[in-house]
Amino acid sequence: MQESNTNNLNLVFWLLSLLLFAKISAQDKQELLDLVNNKDVFIPDYSYAGYQFGEKEIKVPKNITTLYATDFGVEANDGKDDSKALLKIFKKAHELKEAVLIQLPPGRIILSEILYFERSNIILNGCGVGKKGTEIFCPRPMMYLRDPEDLKELREYLVKLDKIQKEKENNIFLPFSQYSWSGGMLWTRTPGARVKSYLKKYDVLPEVLATVDTANRGALTFKIDKNVGLKSGDVVEIQWFNKKGEEGTILNELYGDTELKIGSHHWNYPDLPLVRQQIKIEKVSKNSVTIKSPLLLNIIPEYNVRIIKWDHLEEVGIQNFKITFPFSNRIAHHVEQGYNGIYLTRIFNSWVQNIVVENADSGILTEAIANVTIENIVTKGDKKGHYTVQVGGVHNVLVKNLSVYNDTMHPLSFNTFSTKNVYSNCEVFKNPILDQHSGVNHQNLFDRITVHLDPQKNKSYPLFAGGGAGYWKPSHGSYSTFWNIKVNFLSKLESEGLIKLDGMNNGPNARVIGVWGNKKIEIDYNPKVYTSFTNVAMELIPSLYNYQLSKRLDD
Repeated sequence: MQESNTNNLNLVFWLLSLLLFAKISAQDKQELLDLVNNKDVFIPDYSYAGYQFGEKEIKVPKNITTLYATDFGVEANDGKDDSKALLKIFKKAHELKEAVLIQLPPGRIILSEILYFERSNIILNGCGVGKKGTEIFCPRPMMYLRDPEDLKELREYLVKLDKIQKEKENNIFLPFSQYSWSGGMLWTRTPGARVKSYLKKYDVLPEVLATVDTANRGALTFKIDKNVGLKSGDVVEIQWFNKKGEEGTILNELYGDTELKIGSHHWNYPDLPLVRQQIKIEKVSKNSVTIKSPLLLNIIPEYNVRIIKWDHLEEVGIQNFKITFPFSNRIAHHVEQGYNGIYLTRIFNSWVQNIVVENADSGILTEAIANVTIENIVTKGDKKGHYTVQVGGVHNVLVKNLSVYNDTMHPLSFNTFSTKNVYSNCEVFKNPILDQHSGVNHQNLFDRITVHLDPQKNKSYPLFAGGGAGYWKPSHGSYSTFWNIKVNFLSKLESEGLIKLDGMNNGPNARVIGVWGNKKIEIDYNPKVYTSFTNVAMELIPSLYNYQLSKRLDD
C-alpha cells in the first residue's frame, strides 16, 4: 500500500515537472536525432543487451517437463526447513536431459542450503510475489553455511592481501567477507569453471580457438588467424591484453588522451586479459568471422587478441517469487554476513524476472555472464544493504524495471570489467547513487532512471559518485552514458538557485544527456564530459535503449 501511494505521488511530481520545464523544440529535436545517430558525438549502440540480444520475449517452452516441489516433500507454511526436499528436486532436475521447470508452491518455504543451477534449460518458478505467491525465507546468512568450494581462491586472496575494513571512527578493524560481492542462496554455475581470477597459482591456459590481428571497433565481421575449431553458433570470449605496461596503447583507447592517474592493475597482470567480451558466432567462412554483436574495441597486433572457449549455461530462468531474510544490523562495508539472494555466474541467454528481495546484503550479484535480462525486480527492507542488482564483470546485461526501496551503498552499480550493460527504467527511492565502480568498466548505460534525493546543504548532491579501489581507477572508461535521468528533490530548499549534481572527478569522456527534475539542475562531472539537454524533459526519446533496439530491428 505504501509503495502504491508513493507511485501516485511520483505521477503527480512528473506531471508538474513537465509543466515547469522546457520541452524539446523543433531545433532541439533535430539536434537530438543527430545525437542518437552519432552525427558529431559517439554514443555506443546498447541495443544488443539482454536475453536473445533484446530480439525475443522471455517465454517458458510449451513442451517443458514440470517437476512439482510438493512431490519431493516441500510443504509451505509449516514452519519446517525445506532445504533437503529442495535439494532432492534439484538433483532430479539435473539428472533429466530435457528442459525442466521446477514449480514451487504458494506460501513460505524455508531454505538454509545453497541451491545450485548447473545445467542449461532449467527454470525455477514460483506462484508470484503477492499475498498468495511464493516466499523463500532464508533464516540465516551464508557465513553459517559450508564454505563454497567456488570461493576458495577468493578466500585465499582476501587473507594473502590482508584485506581489512578499517573505520577508525566506528572502531572497525575487520577482515573482508567472502560474501561482500560474491555468493547467493540461488547460484548459477558451470561446475569446475573459474569465475574470476584472484591468484596467479590458479591460472590455467584456456582453449584458444582463434587469434585476431586487426579489426575496427564496432565491426561485425573481421578476419581471424589460426582458427582451431571455431564454428557457427558458438558462444565464445574475445580477450584483449596490455603487454606494454604504462605505455600501452590500449590505455589510451580505454580512457582517451587524459592526464588522470591510471591504477597499477592495468599493467601489473599482463598475462590476464584487460578487456573481455562474450560473443556469438554467426558465420565462419574460411578466415572470415561474423559475430552477432559489435566489437567493443579496435584490434591491433599489440593487443594480442585471442578468442577462447567460454564455458557457460543457457536458457536458465529464475522467476515469480519473493526472497526474504530476517532483519539484521549492518556491521560495516565489506563485512557483509552473506544475506545474498541470487548469484549469477556463467550463463548466457538467460533471465531473472518478477522477484522481490527483502532485507538482503545484496539482492542479485553477477559475474561472468552475458546477454541476460534481469527485470521487474523490487528490493526493500529496513536493513542497509551493499548492492541491489549489481552488474560486475559481465557483458550485454539488461537490468530493467528495478525499483529500489531500501537504503544501499551502491543501489545501481557497474563494477569491474562490466561492458555494454544497461540499467533501464529503474527507480531509486533512498539515497541514490549512479555508481561506476572502477576496473575497466566502460560503455555502460544508465537509461531512463528516476531518483528521489535530498541535496546536501541545499546546494549539491553526489549522484555520480564512483567507488572502487585506487589500483583500478579511473572510475570508468570512455563513453559511459547517462540518458534521461529524472530527479525528484524531496525537501523544500532554502535556495531557489541551481542544484549541483556532482561526485565524479575521474570519469573521462562520459555522455550525460537529459538530466532534469522538479528543480533547476547543473552538472559537475569531470573530466571532458559531454552534456546536453540538461533541464529538458526527454519526451521525444525517453529510452535510448528502446530507441536503438527499435531502430536496429527496423533496419
